[in-house]
Amino acid sequence: MKQRNTIQRIFLVIIASFVMAANIKIFVRAGDMFPGGFNGLTLLIQRTASQYFHIEIPFSLINLLLNAAPALISFIYIGKKFTVYSGLMIVLSSILTDILPSLEITSDPLLIGVFGGIINGCAISLCLFARATSGGTDFIAIFFSEKKGIDTWNYIFIGNVIMLVVAGLLFGWEKALYSIIFQFASTQVLHMLYKKYQKCTLLIITDKPTEIYEIIQANTHHDATLFRGVGCYEGKEKNLLYSVVSAEETKHITDQIRKIDPKAFINSMKTEQITGRFYIEPND
Repeated sequence: MKQRNTIQRIFLVIIASFVMAANIKIFVRAGDMFPGGFNGLTLLIQRTASQYFHIEIPFSLINLLLNAAPALISFIYIGKKFTVYSGLMIVLSSILTDILPSLEITSDPLLIGVFGGIINGCAISLCLFARATSGGTDFIAIFFSEKKGIDTWNYIFIGNVIMLVVAGLLFGWEKALYSIIFQFASTQVLHMLYKKYQKCTLLIITDKPTEIYEIIQANTHHDATLFRGVGCYEGKEKNLLYSVVSAEETKHITDQIRKIDPKAFINSMKTEQITGRFYIEPND
């Protein structure tokens, strides 16, 4: 089982590396975009060196140097295997970006911004499903999400916008503005596909509070609070369970609750921020 899990993670990392590198060569380079994150910063440095200093620097060299410090922080504070798989993703995507041939599908900057951003978000999500990152700002996002309990992807987007403003000052505003569309599309896809650090509040009215609490505790390692009240319509005593879980766990928990109590009333609400203990499965 452990070996199978390792193979699955490596396979996902390889696919994510190829998708990200192909996206850079097909969309990003064709539209002179800056995809954000350390990949975007690498392209910005690479293009600055080429245009202003006439020096051609390999993508892999810059990207690996930029990721060295975040990778070390990740190794110490997040997880050793997590960092190793992330390192594999960084190395593979960097090398593939240098060796894959360029292919121009379209030169329309708006199409490149939208579809390139969507593909970029999918590549990052594949990497996160493998319990790894594509490096750079993703290390930072995971660190703050785990240590501070904050969904930081939107803050990373703001940081990327600042970098794109610098790109606009150096190389023109049109490509920089289209790059913001690219980054926005990527962030939205990431939010839609990967929900580990998003939180959801469950309010469950049920006649079987003990059994349902056991389901929540066993599947998520989260606690719950039981309130007792009276249903206004029937005038009968009711049990209300309150719990906060990860958004990616919500559907599974809801399905399990339905099996125990088909008549349970479940209200699921997006939770922006919580203060206090909240269990997050640690990265290995």
